[in-house]
Amino acid sequence: MERTGTDDRATTEGGAPTDDGAATVGRAMDVFSAADEERGRGVRRMKLTATGLLVFVAVVYVLAEWASHRGAGPWAGYVAAAAEAGMVGALADWFAVTALFRHPLGLPIPHTAIIPTKKDQLGVSLGEFVGENFLSRDVVRQRLRAVGIGSRLGAWLAEPEHADRVTEELATALRGALTVLRDSDVQAVVGEAITRRADAQEIAPGMGKMLEKIVADGGHRRAVDLVVARAHDWLVLHADSVMDAVEGGAPGWTPRFVDKRIGERVYKELLRFCAEMRDMPSHPARGALDRFLRDFASDLQSDTETRARVERLKGEVLGRGEVQDLIASAWTAVRSMIVSAAEDERSELRMRVRAALLSLGSRMATEPKVQGKVDRWVEGAAVHVVSTYRKEITLLITDTVASWDAEHTTRKIEAHIGRDLQFIRINGTVVGSLAGLLIYTVAKALGA
Repeated sequence: MERTGTDDRATTEGGAPTDDGAATVGRAMDVFSAADEERGRGVRRMKLTATGLLVFVAVVYVLAEWASHRGAGPWAGYVAAAAEAGMVGALADWFAVTALFRHPLGLPIPHTAIIPTKKDQLGVSLGEFVGENFLSRDVVRQRLRAVGIGSRLGAWLAEPEHADRVTEELATALRGALTVLRDSDVQAVVGEAITRRADAQEIAPGMGKMLEKIVADGGHRRAVDLVVARAHDWLVLHADSVMDAVEGGAPGWTPRFVDKRIGERVYKELLRFCAEMRDMPSHPARGALDRFLRDFASDLQSDTETRARVERLKGEVLGRGEVQDLIASAWTAVRSMIVSAAEDERSELRMRVRAALLSLGSRMATEPKVQGKVDRWVEGAAVHVVSTYRKEITLLITDTVASWDAEHTTRKIEAHIGRDLQFIRINGTVVGSLAGLLIYTVAKALGA
């Protein structure tokens, strides 16, 4: 048998091999499995049965003709007519069945050996048939709507063991994804994204609005209380250091006892100032600090020079290696936390995911509105895939059929449907005999 169309489609115009999937299926079609061998034996048995029936009616015809010439009576004519028509029917159906798979008697009769010679055209027709009748928008929508995916999926997902299974699969997928990703790549992407986002957006106005709100709400006062209290405590612990610093800054021509008295006086004033500011919420210094913060918040929002200085400071901070290292370490910490949570069956992450799946499943199973949303989403996704990739899907069928070896394809198809086709031969013999008997009977009746 010729491999019609197979070699022509084995490569593209540039010599590149066709789709690996089609080639794999083509190689699979070339393998005649044990099941195919068993089917082939069944086909051969049915062929012998059909051929035996043909031989039987031929023998009956010969005997009936012989008996008719010997004067056996009118019955011999009826039997001979039935047997003759049965032979004609059997031979006609033998020709029709054989012509599907090969040339009858090896003769190259036109329109025979249809499957091996028209294999590629049959593949194209099959692809077009599937595309028109199975991959149309209306068919897909109607079928999916009849299935009721939303309610079924909800009922399935509402079962605790199913929710556990989905949670486990999601955790496995998450761990796999985080394992495949290289930390250096993610860190580079995150760092670049943060830096680009920070560079693209001016932060001074936002900081000014936030500071203005904090001051208006008095949120800064606790920070002031903390700073003043710590300053007072530090002065108490480092009195000698403060006085030494004051004395060290005095001119060399002043007496030492004067420097000491000045140092003690400065220290006591600083200590008193910190104590009063710590203990007096209405201290003038606190009011001055409030005014300063309000003015600074206003400058951050409206003063061009202040905003420019903040932007320069932002760029310097982001450009420092310590900041980039902090971003990298943040991703490492987040990744480790997620992986640990995904591996722990009792982690808060997995428990929340499980609870969310159970809740979603319950809502999908009981709420028509949610079911409708899921059904519409699934229908829309399926229709998008069908409308976008219908040509590729039908082309896959066409190319797969084209990649099959013609001889092996013929043998496989014959092994699968040949047994039923032999019944056509048997039926043709029986029906032909009955038709011949009826015609002979009518002819005799009319002639009489």
